[in-house]
Amino acid sequence: MRGSMGATFLNVGFDNAVAVERIIAVVSADPSPIRRLREAASRQHKVVDATNGRRMRTVIVTDSDHVVLSSLQPETINQRLDEIVRART
Repeated sequence: MRGSMGATFLNVGFDNAVAVERIIAVVSADPSPIRRLREAASRQHKVVDATNGRRMRTVIVTDSDHVVLSSLQPETINQRLDEIVRART
């Protein structure tokens, strides 16, 4: 998905999107270190909840230290990201 300013966005579910250029990592929400990362980001008010009230399955880390929570599976997010990267080349 392309924005009006030329940025490319990744749909993370429920019409929410993240700028592809800002993504550092896409990880499963289950491991303990990721839970601690999410809690630390929450204390710093850097969590964006894009789950729409659903179960969180994926955590996306950005270069601004924001943490985006998604209810989509990490595999789904990675497939969408791969499609964007392939379309660019």
